[in-house]
Amino acid sequence: MNIDDIDIIKYSGEKVKFSLDKLRVSLKRTGADDTIINQILDKVRDELYQGISTKEIYNRAFALLKKDKRCFASKYKLKKALYELGPTGFPFEHFVSAVLNYSGYKTEVGKILQGKCVSHEIDVIAHKNSESTLIECKFHSEQGLNCNVKIPLYINSRYQDVKANWNKNSKDNAALTKGWVVTNTRFTKDALQYGSCCGLYLLSWDFPSNNGLKDRIDRLGLYPITVSTLLNQREKQFLLSRSIVLCRDLINDKFYLDHLGVSETRKKKILNEISQLCA
Repeated sequence: MNIDDIDIIKYSGEKVKFSLDKLRVSLKRTGADDTIINQILDKVRDELYQGISTKEIYNRAFALLKKDKRCFASKYKLKKALYELGPTGFPFEHFVSAVLNYSGYKTEVGKILQGKCVSHEIDVIAHKNSESTLIECKFHSEQGLNCNVKIPLYINSRYQDVKANWNKNSKDNAALTKGWVVTNTRFTKDALQYGSCCGLYLLSWDFPSNNGLKDRIDRLGLYPITVSTLLNQREKQFLLSRSIVLCRDLINDKFYLDHLGVSETRKKKILNEISQLCA
């Protein structure tokens, strides 16, 4: 059967045509060379069948990457790793804050601001160049769930309420200039259209083009601790509960691995894995 005729099933249940080029691009992003990528593509191509799920394709490619080099597999699982920042949205808010810190912002997380009508708990407030930005984070722990137009509609109304009262509470005369919505998934077409129309900045997994979350993370080397292929789920949750959200945080606070009772041999492997990611 021609691979162009093979239908695959996405997490959302949607049926789409398999694309070898899309798989190649996702593998290329890991830093793997063409020889490794072509070997994986050949093996995945041989195992394709009508109606295969994207999850099965991902699992196969991930296993082959991990067999070759763990840091490649860690980068490949970035999208899944963002979902693992749950089950609450709190670690994702800290992750967004950390990414902004490395982009030159000073941030505050979970602060309550008084609006003209009511008070609002804001996920992240970012300050840079005498300007302030209000950021709301919409976290989904399940793949296939996108942010529809109701999300930016709701957040824009909160932003406008806070902005109407901002001058009375502003620090150092910082102007409130922007409202953001950040999600670990994607926005629907209507959500993007509304965000553009009302002036909200929308940031998702792959939007804006070439400057979405995945691009910023790869560019800055700011991988969440959940990308690790060596830490188990319990260990990741322990670290997240102690605000160790980035891999580079663990490099600086490696004593947490001692608290977890990790052996010296395994500790060395974990630190080697995440050091390669942050390089």
